[in-house]
Amino acid sequence: MTDTLRPVETAVVDAAPPASGSPQKLKRSIGIVGGTLLTLSCVTPASTLFVVVPDLFSSLGTATALTIAIGSLLCIAVAFCYSELGTLIPSAGGEYAMVSTMAGRLAGWLVFVLSLLVVMIVPPVIAMGTADYLAPIVHLNPSMAGAGVMILATLAGLLDLRANAWITGVFLVLEVIAAAVVAVLGFTHSQRGAGSLVSMQVAGSGGHTDTVTAMLVVSGLAIALFVTQGFSTAVYLSEELENPRRNVARTVLATLAISTVIILVPVVAITMGASDLSTLTGGDISSMVTAWSNSAVGTFVSLCVALAIINAGIVMVIQNSRVLFASARDKAWPEPVNKGLSRLGRFGSPWVATLLVGVPGALLCFVNLDTLYGVTGVSVTAMYLLVAVAALLARRGQHRHTPAWRMPLWPAMPVLLIAVLAYILSQQEAGYLLWTGGITAVATLYWAFYLRPRRETRWLVSIPEDAQA
Repeated sequence: MTDTLRPVETAVVDAAPPASGSPQKLKRSIGIVGGTLLTLSCVTPASTLFVVVPDLFSSLGTATALTIAIGSLLCIAVAFCYSELGTLIPSAGGEYAMVSTMAGRLAGWLVFVLSLLVVMIVPPVIAMGTADYLAPIVHLNPSMAGAGVMILATLAGLLDLRANAWITGVFLVLEVIAAAVVAVLGFTHSQRGAGSLVSMQVAGSGGHTDTVTAMLVVSGLAIALFVTQGFSTAVYLSEELENPRRNVARTVLATLAISTVIILVPVVAITMGASDLSTLTGGDISSMVTAWSNSAVGTFVSLCVALAIINAGIVMVIQNSRVLFASARDKAWPEPVNKGLSRLGRFGSPWVATLLVGVPGALLCFVNLDTLYGVTGVSVTAMYLLVAVAALLARRGQHRHTPAWRMPLWPAMPVLLIAVLAYILSQQEAGYLLWTGGITAVATLYWAFYLRPRRETRWLVSIPEDAQA
């Protein structure tokens, strides 16, 4: 239960095909620029700003920017953990490969289940926002529009990764422009000073003004952590990044910094520029943009956001298919399932895994959105907590002398992070904790009755040999 894993040697990509039964691996085809474009697109700052942040405005009002800022500071510590572990264990398995190696197979399996919850839920959550931002041109049912985006993203995910890096890069430019327009308009139409950012007010029922308590801010941190969550994509892509020992950490930290600026600056501008507290709490950013400018500008911003959502769907499907691919390569399932999920298509992408991510994602577009948000927030927080535990164990034994990027202020950083994340979890709604806990309990039973009795042939986390260089 607490045994840790050692790397499994595999063939180099350009060498002869691996012998039967050897783990397949993905080819190294992208540098730090392509990796950063893909990772930023997975954070999808503009679609997060327009789809997720309005829910924070509705519950936190003027405290939204403060909550996101606190969440971003916490994410610095999380990014340090990811950077160190990602350079020690550069595998497409991401969190589960890192945690399995450092904290044992059961911990790694639970992280895999939590990450699977996140990667299956986040794309449809974002995709369902498409209809709102296509409204200036065509009125669509949010669930149907989200399902369509998921299918389109699945088809794009079957293409070559390098091609997708440039496709998503173009879309990323458009969404950054949209966020910049919102920021400029918000600041130039400012209705209140910088002090409003800490005024802790939200519009209540009946036109009353309510105070945002510290407990509400703590509860909102689970969603705030989710706002910049996509920076971890660099770890999922580490097996396809050139020179992962250097580029994983650079990509993780650069992406977090850039995405925080792209999201937080417009949130500050919206808070200061909203005409009144009720408008801010309503969170209808498109209407605010139109009021600050004209309908043409509002339509332009809305279309940029719609493209950003499609962009996010593409990158998330790419990321998430790599998680399933890696789990099959590491023998997490019965053999027929492992063989299917590890199949690579003509473009080098794991096509079966891609379909199994995209199609269920389309179906999840018809599930209640609040439930999806709540379960995602709990899952992200719990996953970060286990990653922090793994980072605390990253300098023992053989890993002490392994060449890797090393975080500052270790071990204080992961210890503090564990304490804060545990407290945030304790403040979440019981229903969301029960949903996530129930799924985790079922996964533990699968571990106990299937994986653990077959420990010699199942759940064998592998790390490509050239990743050790």
